[in-house]
Amino acid sequence: MQKRLMNFLSHFYFDRDTANCYMVLGTVMPDLLKNADKTVIIHPEKLSHQDHDVNSIINGWNKHLLVDRFFHSSDFFLTHSHQLKIQLLPAMVGSPVKPFFLGHIALELILDNLLLTTKKVTVDGFYDHLDGCKTPIVDEFLRSSGLKNTAIFFKFYADFKKSKYVYSYADTREIAYALKRICMRIWKDPFTPGQEAAMNDVLTTYRESLLDDFMSIFEEIENKMSFSY
Repeated sequence: MQKRLMNFLSHFYFDRDTANCYMVLGTVMPDLLKNADKTVIIHPEKLSHQDHDVNSIINGWNKHLLVDRFFHSSDFFLTHSHQLKIQLLPAMVGSPVKPFFLGHIALELILDNLLLTTKKVTVDGFYDHLDGCKTPIVDEFLRSSGLKNTAIFFKFYADFKKSKYVYSYADTREIAYALKRICMRIWKDPFTPGQEAAMNDVLTTYRESLLDDFMSIFEEIENKMSFSY
């Protein structure tokens, strides 16, 4: 897959123990839609549906927005995305990529990698939830949210589940590759092979530095969410 793979596992973490597959799907649906078609813009935040499962997707969507808001305003995000930007700068000399953009996305991918490699979540568990969701329910959510042509989404969604790309997050070397693929959607030739190798070194080292403390941001967000419901 050569789409913009995002921090799916960091969102899944907060509902890793739920039995509701539609809630899990909702928590990653905003990023799935961005990958399927970046021109799609829907706002189901205040949508209410008579079907319980459709409402679960809506609730998951709203939880995604809440988690993002807490994460992107946290000292953890501001500090580490800035530090990553600084440490990646020498590897980016001559690259058209915006340093802040790279620091932001790199941190999210590192957190997914750490959740997976420390066994806080399992990829099998993530995909099992997605496989449990019935197509008519998902289609009803999308159409109720104003998306008329749902075929584009379902084509991407089928490929996403079949490829099981998220398994690759366990390989730290894949973080730099994922960053390159993301950047290629905006810049034609974001990095040279040498730059990519240098980025790999930076990301591997930074990942190790976060190993003992990365769960603090998940605990902080969980604490904030407990006061939001």
